Amino acid sequence: MISSKPLDIPCSLQERKVLEKIALAAHELGVPAYLIGGFVRDKLLGRKTKDMDIVCVGDGITLAHKVGQSLGDNIPVSFFKTYGTAQVKWNDLEIEFVGARKESYRQESRNPEVTAGTLQDDQNRRDFTINAMAISLRDIDYGTLLDPFEGLADLDRKLIRTPLAPEQTFSDDPLRMMRAIRFASQLQFTIEESAFAAIRSNAERIRIISQERITDEFNKIMLSSKPSVGLDLLYKSGLLKIIFPQMIDMVGVEMYEGKGHKDNFYHTLQVVDNISENTRDLWLRWAALLHDIGKPATKKFEPGHGWTFHGHDAVGGKMVTRIFTRLKLPLGDKMKLVKKLVELHLRPISLTKENITDSAIRRLLFDAGDDIESLMMLCEADITSKNRTKVKRYLENFELVRKRLKEVEESDKIRNWQPPVTGEMIMETFGLKPGRIVGDLKNAIREAILDGHIPNTYEAAYAFLLEKAGELNLTPVK
Repeated sequence: MISSKPLDIPCSLQERKVLEKIALAAHELGVPAYLIGGFVRDKLLGRKTKDMDIVCVGDGITLAHKVGQSLGDNIPVSFFKTYGTAQVKWNDLEIEFVGARKESYRQESRNPEVTAGTLQDDQNRRDFTINAMAISLRDIDYGTLLDPFEGLADLDRKLIRTPLAPEQTFSDDPLRMMRAIRFASQLQFTIEESAFAAIRSNAERIRIISQERITDEFNKIMLSSKPSVGLDLLYKSGLLKIIFPQMIDMVGVEMYEGKGHKDNFYHTLQVVDNISENTRDLWLRWAALLHDIGKPATKKFEPGHGWTFHGHDAVGGKMVTRIFTRLKLPLGDKMKLVKKLVELHLRPISLTKENITDSAIRRLLFDAGDDIESLMMLCEADITSKNRTKVKRYLENFELVRKRLKEVEESDKIRNWQPPVTGEMIMETFGLKPGRIVGDLKNAIREAILDGHIPNTYEAAYAFLLEKAGELNLTPVK
């Protein structure tokens, strides 16, 4: 009985049940089947996983339908005849089925020519040894780990290595270069020396990969527990210069008259790591990555003072839109959040260097809105000094800013605030049409409230409006 046979990987009762049904279906169809790839790897590493890949020496779509029927009457099977693949979703598991394949590549494309193959052919085409391991679902050796390239040993060694020659592996499918770095970053593994050399020599091949696929891998690197590992490997491999050249502009330290500035590239990597310790939000991590992106364009040496980067926050904010467009990142609210945080990231810092006025606090609350906590998180992540005394002082200053933000917010309710007198009210009061005068009056009310000249009430705002309108010889029509 299959159910009595042990598996060489730890599985839950639900996972064992599914595998047994797959094994039985494969037996009835007379096709050898295997569990292969990331599920096997992650189980051996003790990582959570819900994606099973099943390869069979036969028709994967037919096997998927038979498994779907065995799991229940209403289990849908998604299949793609063109690619010979199928998917079954059952509870929280997503199970992919495909026939064993042999692949060959053309120089100008990463899309292989595919023919039916054996399990050995299928394992040979895998990107890395740790992803080529399989668990047999055949009667004869059910549950046995099939590991022709010593992937298990590479897991122990924490090593990313290709099953076949790395030069050929990365030339055939250049996206594997990004995947190697992504796995190194996610798993905190090392890329084998010859494999990394092959990535460097094949870096230009990444240009044949679609931007969407590159960005997908880049985002997975950004979501790893320590993104700097992958970002630094992208830089050292030569890939970053091709896929994200603006980051390369931040590399290095320039000296003049004995004065230098910090390496903004490695400072940025540290900021990304810092914020990643506190959030898994991809877009806050992107804000950390881009917070100093405007520095190369604003770098200037001022005699007697040193290096300055005046206005890099504003320049960086403008660059965000172009970068998101080029990388095919979302251009809606996610991009606007990153842009806002880049533009505002110096504001809380400036508040720690002067007497904090209520006006300055109001303006920060007004401009940041509901993203004030995200902004403060970014500012705290921006502290990368090795001097513990300085770090302690900076954090204490930011805590003071947080306290004042809370006090002013509770008093003035200014976050996400809109002036109590709207543009429509102004037009109705003075019989005006939309235009500059309406905008000027509305802005005057807003500035007066933010500066604390008048309270945040309708009565005070309306009285101020009448005063300002009188200066323009406007009189109410109602």
